[in-house]
Amino acid sequence: MSDQIAFIGGGNMAYALAIGLLRTESPPNVIVADPIASQRDRFTNSEINTTSNNKRAVSGADVIVLAVKPKIVRSVALEIAPLITDQLVLSIAAGIPLHALNAWFGETASIVRCMPNTPALIGAGISGLVRNMRTSDIQAELAHRILGCAGEVLWFEEEADLDAVTAISGSGPAYIFYLIEAMIRAAIELGLTPETARKLTLNTVLGGAKMAINSDDDPETLRRNVTSPGGTTERAVAVFDHESMNETIVRAITEAHKRSIELSHEADNDV
Repeated sequence: MSDQIAFIGGGNMAYALAIGLLRTESPPNVIVADPIASQRDRFTNSEINTTSNNKRAVSGADVIVLAVKPKIVRSVALEIAPLITDQLVLSIAAGIPLHALNAWFGETASIVRCMPNTPALIGAGISGLVRNMRTSDIQAELAHRILGCAGEVLWFEEEADLDAVTAISGSGPAYIFYLIEAMIRAAIELGLTPETARKLTLNTVLGGAKMAINSDDDPETLRRNVTSPGGTTERAVAVFDHESMNETIVRAITEAHKRSIELSHEADNDV
């Protein structure tokens, strides 16, 4: 692992990655820069140093993790770019394409664009990564290890694939939470207490996900295995089919994909 890693931005994803790094076998020195005191305060009881000064954080760092809101990536990048020589830059800012980052940091910068998701906060995330031409295999491995502190890591050759990653795994937790909301609501309307409704729903979703992960069967087969002819599950699935639930989900994810592409195009206007 690298000697010093600087996070520019101390939000939830930065927190998840920074704390995850401390749990590694050989934890690096970590510093987090954020202008908001409350964001820095969350690191108080850890071994992580904090500062309100981006340039101070970057000075002496081997890796810079850009973890700020997309709308301020350009200004932050231009601020610290003069300090970037051979350091690796990891960007977890949604919708900011590599060519924009290359323009702001300089064409000689080694940059990896990452798309993590919120389950990274509990070490159960999955991240999609793509690197620019300047990033060496050693730097790519380092990026893999850093993002791996928060869950699984998948590399992509084509940056355009990150728009699909954004639509599936980046936004995906919200789809699951939407389903959970509906199941809990139905359980309560059927007379169960909110506590019981929550426990039944969450454990059912968790169990179903574990079965899908551990089974050699595809999800359709697993669904059919629990759908007895004339039974309760068949009745419920018939409603889903009648309401074109499958097509609705696909259409919703397609819209998320379109929006991810739009965000990348919007970033082009700042280059």
